[in-house]
Amino acid sequence: MPKSTTNRLALRTRLRSRAAIATAGVCASAVLATAGVATAASASAAPSATHTATSTSETVRSQAGTQADAASGANERVKARSWMPPVTADYTLTAPFAASSDLWSATHSGQDFAVPSGTTVRAVHGGTVVKAGAWGAGDGSAYGNAIVIQHDSGTYSQYAHLSRVEVSVGEKVTTGERIARSGNTGNSTGPHLHFEIRTSPDYGTAVDPVKFLRSQHVTV
Repeated sequence: MPKSTTNRLALRTRLRSRAAIATAGVCASAVLATAGVATAASASAAPSATHTATSTSETVRSQAGTQADAASGANERVKARSWMPPVTADYTLTAPFAASSDLWSATHSGQDFAVPSGTTVRAVHGGTVVKAGAWGAGDGSAYGNAIVIQHDSGTYSQYAHLSRVEVSVGEKVTTGERIARSGNTGNSTGPHLHFEIRTSPDYGTAVDPVKFLRSQHVTV
């Protein structure tokens, strides 16, 4: 073969090799670029997924908090509406409303709950203390230490013969709150709580307290 022909064939072979290398380089670059885009997309998506998970968690917590607040508010509203007995410890109902006795100058103005001295006395309903102290809190020495609470709808409750008064005039109380300790002060023949429901804060306006409490769905 002539020398010139051999040179031309060698030149063509070198050109083809360079072209192949260049093509391979382009393909490799394309592959690397594609991989880089995929990696970047994954990195970009990760914070988004994290943000979505965090947002969902925060939404769940917010909803749970709202539901808890609603339940708490409902419980408070039920508590504000409800009534209860003035003592929750074991007691015996003794002298009833309108009973007659030589112990009183008139018929009995309340219901007696026989309990040991020092028994917790509770507000039968939420309200404001309008009387509190010795001498029947202004209603006479026969009551001993006493408390009167004003409730809604013009109703008042009175607690007498107390050994200790634990609230003051003007204080707001809630249903079931401890307000005093039972005792044997005033015109009393033994430890008990004298309880009244009144239509005013003063003596002489009492109504049957047991009948009233039962009308409020309280078991007495």
